[in-house]
Amino acid sequence: MNELETVLIVDDIKMNQLIMSQCLKGIYQVKVAQNGQDCIQLANMDPQPDLILLDVMMPEFDGYQVCRQLKENPNTAKIPIIFVTGKDSDDDEQYGLEIGAVDYITKPIRPAIVKARVAAHIQIKNQRDALQYLALHDALTGLFNRYFLEECAQQRIARFRRHNEPMSVVMFDIDNFKMINDTHGHDIGDKVLQGVAKLMTQLTRKEDVVARMGGEEFVILMDCPLEDAVTKTQSMCDALAGLMPCDLLVTASFGVTAASADFMIFADLVKQADIAVYQAKYQGKNQVVCHASGTVDQDIAT
Repeated sequence: MNELETVLIVDDIKMNQLIMSQCLKGIYQVKVAQNGQDCIQLANMDPQPDLILLDVMMPEFDGYQVCRQLKENPNTAKIPIIFVTGKDSDDDEQYGLEIGAVDYITKPIRPAIVKARVAAHIQIKNQRDALQYLALHDALTGLFNRYFLEECAQQRIARFRRHNEPMSVVMFDIDNFKMINDTHGHDIGDKVLQGVAKLMTQLTRKEDVVARMGGEEFVILMDCPLEDAVTKTQSMCDALAGLMPCDLLVTASFGVTAASADFMIFADLVKQADIAVYQAKYQGKNQVVCHASGTVDQDIAT
């Protein structure tokens, strides 16, 4: 069962809080803030509200100021805001929409209107979130896709150039995957991919980026030196060999490389990791090969 979406009501008058809370109760999880500062604090806490009903006229820190501050913060900028106010001129409404609100409800509060507007904008947000998820994730495994991987890689390479922060790239390819599909069918092959993806998500840190490049090929970005990445990758290799998804022995060949003065272009790093994967397969599969100067036979990939 899915959790209810959260609506944050921000109003300094308790009667207004009560009216809006009662009309949304049971449909959404409702939170209440008495003032703008509390609103900003709650908006930055996990789980964040899915929508904010924001009073304009509040002492010290009015709704317009709150809205501007929320929209200027990347962490809260995408939360839809509906102003609830006694100001009903066209200029007031226009101003509220211009600074980032998605809608404008005038007082006195009419529960049916509040319920309908909230439902409409929650639906829009859910649709937007779903589209954004599909744009950045692989549909089968739920891992990040190649587009998101490349975007993250560019940011991390920039950090490496500016601050010399370490960045390692791990590529792995499931061994004998075509045989799995041909012998057991593509449905089993899909379940194997999903099982591998779930394991890699469990074994990596939140700041690591695990992506499916396509087919049975995956890439992981790690913010650590090459030696640490090799150690972590060996643990992944061992864990995968013991996973047994669909009661099948599944292994992979891993290649590891790292950004350096000679390699600061992501496409080049992927190529070097790919060469290492070929080396691992050539040497018998189910192993980790590190790409560093003089450690990989370049002819294997030709």
